[in-house]
Amino acid sequence: MSVGILGTKVGMTQVFDRETGNAIPVTVVQAGPCVVTQIKTKETDGYSSIQIGYGEVKEKALSKPELGHLSKAGANPLRHLKEYRIEETAGYELGQALDIAAIFNPETTVDVSGKTMGRGFAGYQKRHNFKRGLMSHGSKNHRAPGSTGAGTTPGRVYPGKKMAGRYGGKQVTTRKLTVVKVDAEQNLLLIKGAIPGKPGSLLSISPSKIVG
Repeated sequence: MSVGILGTKVGMTQVFDRETGNAIPVTVVQAGPCVVTQIKTKETDGYSSIQIGYGEVKEKALSKPELGHLSKAGANPLRHLKEYRIEETAGYELGQALDIAAIFNPETTVDVSGKTMGRGFAGYQKRHNFKRGLMSHGSKNHRAPGSTGAGTTPGRVYPGKKMAGRYGGKQVTTRKLTVVKVDAEQNLLLIKGAIPGKPGSLLSISPSKIVG
């Protein structure tokens, strides 16, 4: 378990591998600056973790309890807080600014969490990849759902039935993406491939959890 970092999605571009000449699609992430706002230990809280804050805002944007919590760490008003469980908290102190170069380096695999782009109300084909009905021979069932269940018994639609509805806008995690480049001066991470969300959305980037 290792501490992660909060950031903002900037957009996508490509970089070239000098050895092979291949173009690598990457997502640019503004990672931080993040500040340690709380330290939990096994003695005080039963487990070890680090809480970090990201995104400076005006004081009027936060409540008094939030401002009081941040003032204990000597931090400026911050919009976003997130906790990461770690094994040992000895190397951290309140108000410490996290250095992305100390957490990530090229070839590091990371898990990226964020909210996917909302696509509004979507139909069966777009939302669940249903097949389309016949477009000819007098068929009028082109994008309709078809049957949604049995008849008299049970006489209702089972919960969880795939139907049309709101598509996207959910918290998801994309796992085992590779960091291509780390720019510690500008707090930028270049991560290979696509990650959740639209430009400007909040992201949580942490070293991948290796299972097994």
